[in-house]
Amino acid sequence: MTELVQTLVFGILIGGVYALMATGLTLTFGVMKIVNMAQGAFLMVSTYLCYALWQHFGLDPILAAFLVMFPMAALGLVVYKLVIERLERIDPGLTIVATFALALITEAFLALLWGPNQKTTTPAYFNQAIHLGSLVVPRAQFYACLLAIVITVVLQVAIKRTWLGHSITAASENPEGARLVGVEPARVGAWIFAIATGSTAFGGAALSFLYQFTPDTQDFWLGLTLSVVIVGGLGSVPGAFAAGLLLGLAESLTTTYVSVRWATAVPTVLILVVLTIRPQGLFTRTTRQDAGS
Repeated sequence: MTELVQTLVFGILIGGVYALMATGLTLTFGVMKIVNMAQGAFLMVSTYLCYALWQHFGLDPILAAFLVMFPMAALGLVVYKLVIERLERIDPGLTIVATFALALITEAFLALLWGPNQKTTTPAYFNQAIHLGSLVVPRAQFYACLLAIVITVVLQVAIKRTWLGHSITAASENPEGARLVGVEPARVGAWIFAIATGSTAFGGAALSFLYQFTPDTQDFWLGLTLSVVIVGGLGSVPGAFAAGLLLGLAESLTTTYVSVRWATAVPTVLILVVLTIRPQGLFTRTTRQDAGS
């Protein structure tokens, strides 16, 4: 029984991390209907910036994320204005090609700056644990999971309770109707892209002390975050969090009771199951309720 509880704890903690990584892609993919292939690259830029602040100034990665989110949001705004907005007028499908090219360029740029070798940050808590009787709760994963909960709550409140959130919902549900009430979808799209890119700062902070990373790590995280978004339901921030937990639990249970080798197949199997049973994702209804509130 202790082994099962410990496995579930590990699964929940790592699932929170997965949800944190997927937050930005949830907004761009679900709300703007844009498959941002550069999302993994943006995540790695955030990771390296947090790493640089830790390496040169000794700043804790989680605190560094609150500084990194501003230049990342600015980067997202520039990319949207110079690339996404222009291509959407021509052919929305071109945004996939453009963001994929941007991801490759970013990966090469990161390799030039920091090299191809693996790196990681090591704050004081990265190898510490909280002991609750016979249970062991790693501090690093615990802090990352708490960060995921905070970011999820903040974004959900912003979407449901603020003018910007209502504008985002209106522009995504009915662009023509949004224009009639003074909401310009292009301007809202810029805000969404900036917020989505800025939120990668927090995922990058967690990644920097939980895993070793290299510039090409973006490929793995893009695939995993797409899995979370598809399972959770397009545009649903709470859905992404719940899907992240589900994926984390599935991986943890598979690793403990089946085999580590099978754990890498869990995201793919989970997507196939969800698409077969509920193609719109598990939590799409939550998003629609938000839109109507």
